[in-house]
Amino acid sequence: MITKRKLLKAVLVMTLGLGFAMSVQAQAAQPEQGKEYKNLRQPQPTDTGKKIEVIEFFAYYCPHCYALEPILSEWAKKQGDRIVFKRYHVLNPGIESQFKLFNALDSLGKVEEYQSKAFDAYHQQRNRLMTDEQVAEFVSKTKLDKTTFFSAYNSFTVKMKLNRVQRMMADYEIESWPTIIVDGRLMTSPSMSVAGKGRVTEQQQNEALLPVLDWLVAKAQKEKSAAK
Repeated sequence: MITKRKLLKAVLVMTLGLGFAMSVQAQAAQPEQGKEYKNLRQPQPTDTGKKIEVIEFFAYYCPHCYALEPILSEWAKKQGDRIVFKRYHVLNPGIESQFKLFNALDSLGKVEEYQSKAFDAYHQQRNRLMTDEQVAEFVSKTKLDKTTFFSAYNSFTVKMKLNRVQRMMADYEIESWPTIIVDGRLMTSPSMSVAGKGRVTEQQQNEALLPVLDWLVAKAQKEKSAAK
């Protein structure tokens, strides 16, 4: 039985949701520099030609990155030839194995196939991927060839990326994740996309990010065309 109190509560929830959706639409129509996005102090070079480079900085252990993963992946697929989507795993003490796991998958061209599986291993299966042994356990449950994988995992290329990542994070001004960089110069994130909107859910943050990304990609395309 639906009581009057329950009905009023349902109406309130729907009203708040509609208000948030309308707020997001208005906000995404004209994101503000310094709020929904910011300019990097020093733009970074891109090599994507006419396409717009979009980079996600993330970590496998990060619950916010995990929540964003399916939404951002689906958005990137829908962009077609407009963008080149890249991922960079961040590095902080204790997660070198996760960093190496991602970059080994990347060097083998297996990121799209195994990205969600690596996230699930950490967040659902409680494999923390913090040691070589835990990474080996993850690999053993996949179709990856263990010898080929660990050849990439321990390769000179991955070691060089390990040595360079802190400088890269500094160049891109990465202090939290997930963070998205558009065209090597425009930074945004789920939390930035709802700047000034009060308390919202993580799902709402992630959904609000997409129209901001659309706007930033369009902005970069327009400016790139005008510069010709």
